[in-house]
Amino acid sequence: MKFTILNGSPKGAESVTMQYILYIKKKHPEHEYNIINIAQAIKKIENDEKRFDDIILQVKESDGVVWGFPLYVMLVCSQYKRFIELIFERNAESAFENKYTIVLSTSIHFYDHTAHNYMHSICDDLKMKYVGNYPADSWDLLYPKRRARWLIFAEEFINHIENNFPTSRHYTPLIRREFKYTPSKVIDNSKKINTNGKNILVVSDETSENTNLGNMLKRFKDSFSSEIEIININKIDIKGGCISCLQCGYDHKCSYIGKDGFIDFWEDVVMTSDILIFAGVIKDRYLSAKWKMALDRAFYMTHTPTLIGKQMGYIISGPLSQIPNLTEMFQGHIELQGSNLVDIITDEFGTSEEIDALIQDFARRLVTFSNTDYIKPLTFLGEGGRKIFRDDIYGRNRFVFMADHEYYEKHGYYDTFPQNDERAKKLNEKLIPLIKIDKIRNKMNMKQEFLRPFRKVLEDPIK
Repeated sequence: MKFTILNGSPKGAESVTMQYILYIKKKHPEHEYNIINIAQAIKKIENDEKRFDDIILQVKESDGVVWGFPLYVMLVCSQYKRFIELIFERNAESAFENKYTIVLSTSIHFYDHTAHNYMHSICDDLKMKYVGNYPADSWDLLYPKRRARWLIFAEEFINHIENNFPTSRHYTPLIRREFKYTPSKVIDNSKKINTNGKNILVVSDETSENTNLGNMLKRFKDSFSSEIEIININKIDIKGGCISCLQCGYDHKCSYIGKDGFIDFWEDVVMTSDILIFAGVIKDRYLSAKWKMALDRAFYMTHTPTLIGKQMGYIISGPLSQIPNLTEMFQGHIELQGSNLVDIITDEFGTSEEIDALIQDFARRLVTFSNTDYIKPLTFLGEGGRKIFRDDIYGRNRFVFMADHEYYEKHGYYDTFPQNDERAKKLNEKLIPLIKIDKIRNKMNMKQEFLRPFRKVLEDPIK
């Protein structure tokens, strides 16, 4: 059989992900494996139509397709994302239809589920026969039992193709609303929001007033009594996407320094804002590849937050409610940054007047929360994500991300380890021996014990 492997790593053949493919090739040399370095060569693929067509032809002639990639900020890298966009833009979907496919990722399991949800939905949109995904830990291939597990998965993929087994679909096609948003003018200046000196920044991939998003941004801007800044991300000097050289892991110094203006933009414009809005048009089941490029490039600070304490939100054009996976990424990213997600405004529901009202109130809440430095508590998306990073950087990946380790030590991230919680240790030392005594355990009212400290707070007139 002939397999086409679409390599989503900017490292090309030096990718850890591709070592998993080479292992399958070693175990099953009877098949043909055609590895195409998509992410590494994306500019040439995009600019050379024949090269793109050759790739599509290879997909069409294959028995199975493997999407393989390392994780990049909750998704695939921007270069791989751009290739997926090109498939739809150039009407090449038919080459993928009814092709058996699997998805392989390598990561530390930080938001790998959102990347797999995205890729699964893309495969369904392409009408492929999706056999399953394999979310490998980057080091799995080094362990015999884990290698065996990967081999079993790959052999089941081969088995599916050989026997023409059925596959199920999980994602229905997106339905886009036919709606033209027409904003009203905020004539009454008394209704405009006083920014109270807050620096408000909107970053968008679309600002034309011939589009719904551009008009939503205009209405948002008109909601304030003073000027706010709107920047089109396409006008920022970004030479290319993250190449995963990991040079930044040691000291947060990006290999692009001196080659483009992205870091200056991020540090001097984005990081200095008090209120930050990201805006975009949904393209396939994410934002644009240009947006992904910006978020990937912001990873030069690796796992150290750069947007702490900001009031943030999104203004989106497109069927966001049909892509809960994307909403989860939005929320998780903001929580991990230590910022506050105020709201996500879209053009998919309501009349123009109702959207106007939502935008106006969105502006009000952003300033109100900024005035009070309000940050809501973390959900599992932020809490769990932080702990995965913390544990991995404290342990096996400290040598890779020394800059993160130093930041985490300085800012008390490691103090939240269970073994470092002095209050918990003292409580356990006192109560665990008692709870093992039947008479005491049977007499203890656990509900009342849990409520005891809360009652002290409620009964104290000062607290």
